[in-house]
Order: sequence, then structure tokens, then C-alpha cells
Amino acid sequence: MTLPVHTTSPTGPTTARAQLFHDGTVEDYRRAVAAGVDRVARRVAEVTGPFTGVRPDQLAPLVDAIDLDRPLPDTTAALDELEEVYLRDAVFFHHPRYLAHLNCPVVIPALVGEAVLSAVNSSLDTWDQSAGGTLIERRLIDWTAHRIGLGPVADGVFTSGGTQSNLHALLLAREEALAGASPTDRRILLPRLRIVTSAAGHFSVQKAAKLLGLAPDAVVVVQTGPDRRMRPGAVRHEISRCRRAGLPVLAVVATAGTTDFGTIDPLAEIAEVCATAGVWLHVDAAYGCGLLVSPTRRHLLDGIERADSVTVDYHKSFFQPVSSSAVLVRDRRTLRHATWHADYLNPARMVTERIPNQVDKSLQTTRRFDALKLWLTLRVMGPDAIGELFDEVCDRAAQAWELIAADPRFEVLTRSPLSTVVFRWQPAGTGPELTDAANLHARAALAASGLAVVAGTRVDGRQYLKFTVLNPATTRDDIAYVLDLIAEHAGRYAHTHAAVRSADLTCPVG
Repeated sequence: MTLPVHTTSPTGPTTARAQLFHDGTVEDYRRAVAAGVDRVARRVAEVTGPFTGVRPDQLAPLVDAIDLDRPLPDTTAALDELEEVYLRDAVFFHHPRYLAHLNCPVVIPALVGEAVLSAVNSSLDTWDQSAGGTLIERRLIDWTAHRIGLGPVADGVFTSGGTQSNLHALLLAREEALAGASPTDRRILLPRLRIVTSAAGHFSVQKAAKLLGLAPDAVVVVQTGPDRRMRPGAVRHEISRCRRAGLPVLAVVATAGTTDFGTIDPLAEIAEVCATAGVWLHVDAAYGCGLLVSPTRRHLLDGIERADSVTVDYHKSFFQPVSSSAVLVRDRRTLRHATWHADYLNPARMVTERIPNQVDKSLQTTRRFDALKLWLTLRVMGPDAIGELFDEVCDRAAQAWELIAADPRFEVLTRSPLSTVVFRWQPAGTGPELTDAANLHARAALAASGLAVVAGTRVDGRQYLKFTVLNPATTRDDIAYVLDLIAEHAGRYAHTHAAVRSADLTCPVG
């Protein structure tokens, strides 16, 4: 049989089909991807700071001026344009003076995984879309659950990040709390359910409560002690108080690596409180999960093995590209609360046929094969090497804390067992309002200079700065250099504004 021949104009379907990745375009694919990789490699090799300091009002007109209805002639032209609107001003987390948020430099095996998974484009919802990908993800979940110590019936699934993982875990906890309730009883109980968490916990707990249809005051916040850790006695007190008021506690959320302080709640003691009270314990270890592979610090997570659910973010402390996260549960049966069978996708009969469909566990349907990045990292580097990198950043943060504590220009707060340092410029004799303003100014001025990027937060109503060290290449000298820059910016601001205020006070009225 002779197949029909289709002819089209140069701008018609034939030209468009030439951009599809298939056996006939593999050489075009190699050239295009190599060109993109080369652009990134050259940019990374050339940057002298983590940021250019570009302002939104400078960059937005360039992006807004692009006519998306008029394509460029080729990939080279598109990459040239991308240099102007993205690569030139990107924030580069590999730079040793990026010290702001929980963004890590990434390892090369994971970047290889990213290239492979995006090209093959598996969707990890059903077996008939992913095959080996499903088994690799399941194996990594089993490996992580074993590292945590959750037991033989543990399970889980990869997610987009810690916020989704926390939402997923609290959904399961809600459904367990309402198990067996009639529809009428659910309507009565739902607004009465409570979640107990730490004042230093992640905001995603409050967001999850809202998405789960709980009451506006459903999240009960337990204040931390001076060490910025949740107090087990306070958790016990809140559980009892809620129960006396007829408010069932659906979960306690403890944190292994708070975003602001890098602190780890006393997991073993909180687990005992929850076990005694019969309350679901969720541990948000999005940040601290790197300790699971640490050769020297694994003991800091003691007690996590007693959790009912755990959040891990490999893209924070396993040096993986975004996104790479998972939620794990002690009892795989609880994952049924996220299951919905669709005849066209994952009919119920597949369960009896033992066909492994990951969508049966996930809040997402279409889902990237992000597990491949971690798989290749473990196969190339091994877990001990990843743990050594995480130990390095924790050691560097400890050195930073000591450096700041010994510097009379600064005040430093609680020492973190992880890689966070909270501090502020505060020389003797500077008032609190001027100190706050000077620290805010120093952070903004530092970013505008492009020489370094640090984070900021408020503690007890006052403005602080924050180092989040996640780059093993960051040195003690880098830390000292950034501290000098902060002191220079803050000191100049404080001197100028103190002089203006003094002039205002001495100037005669009239």
C-alpha cells in the first residue's frame, strides 16, 4: 500500500512537525540542547556574584515588549533573547555568597536526570505511562522510609514540594480523624478539628488548614522556648485544652529544620506526647531531611521514626534541582484517602490485578518523573557523599555563628544544628527603630549591589537578617566579607539618618 504524501507551505504543519522530538529529529535535538547547555555553562563560568541587582521596573519592560505571537527565526535567536530576559539577571544559587533562602546548588548527576526525564516525558500517574519510572519512584520511597525508620508497611509518593507534602499529610490525618463519621457528623466535626503546631513552623500548615476546609482558628500555635523549639509540655497542654473544649486534635506538626531558625523540635518527646494522646504526628523535615544521610548528625532526627507522616524535600538538602520532594506515611493504608478511581485511567480492577498506579496515592494526576534525579545521584555519588556535603554546610554555619557572636557590630540568636544563622547589625547605642531600618536597608543594598544575597525575617517584632548556608563552596572568608558589607551599608544608613534626626531636633521652629 502506498502512503499518501502531504505537502504544505514552509510555515505550515511540516515546519511545526520539525520541532517535535522523535527518531527523525534526534540530531536537531542534540544540537539545540547542547546550545542551551552551552549558554548556561558559559553564564555560570562568568558570573562574579549571585545576582545582578536588577529591579522589577528595569526588567519588566523587556519581557513585556516581547510579542509572543511572532516567533523568532531559530533556536539561536531565542537563546540570544533569553540571555537578555532571564540568564543575565538570574539568581545563581551555586555562587558561594548566595546566603538567603533554602535554595541549594545542584549536583551534576541530578542535572543529567533532569535532561533524561524531560525528554522522555514520562508521567508518573499510571503504570502504562511510566513502567520502570513507577518502580524507581517506589524503590526510592522504600529507601527513604527505611532511612527514617517508619517500619515495614510504610509508603509514600513524590510531590512538588514541602507545601504539597504537608497538605497531603494533613489531608490523610483529617480523614483518619473523621473515619467512620456519617455525613452529618462530618459537617459537625469538620469546623471543630484542630492542628497543633509550633510558632516557628512553616506557613504551609495554615494554608493546608484553609484548603482542607477547617475553621479559621483551626491551627493552634504553640510558642517556642528560648531555643526556638516546640515545647512538649505545651503540646500536651494544648491537646488537653482542646479536648476539654470539645475540639478534636487531628494532628500535631513538629518541625525538623525550621525555616527561620534551622531548629529541630524535640521529636522523641513530642512523639511520646502524641502516642499517649492517640494523635497523629506529622514531622515536617523538608529542610532537615539531609540528616538522613549525614555521617555525623543522623542522631539529631531521633524520634522521627515514630511519626505517622513525614515531609522530605530532596531539593533542599540532597542538592537536587526543583522539584524533588516526597510525603511518607507509617501505614500505607492511610494513602487510600487520596485515591479516586477513574475508568479511563486507573479503574478499581487494577488494584486486584496488582498493577502499580502511583496516582492511587497522589494528589496530582500528571506528574513528572522527578525521582530519576535522586536515583542517578545515589547511583553515581552514593548517600554518604550527599551527607558529607550537608555536613559541610552545617559546619560552615557553625563557623558563621561563632564569627558573628564574636563581632561587636552584630547580635546573633539561637545556634542552629543545621545551616541557618539569624542575626542583625546592632552596635552599642543604636536605638531599636533605627536598627530595624538599617538592617532592612543593608539587605536591600546588598542585593542591589549584586555582591551577595541574604534573607531577612522578624523575630519578636524586630527586624533580623538571616544566612541560610547550603553551598559547600561557601568559605569562612565569604561569610566575613558579607558581614563587612552588611556593616558598611547599615552603618552608613544609620549615620546619615541619625544626623538628619539630630538636625531636625535642633532646628528652631518658625
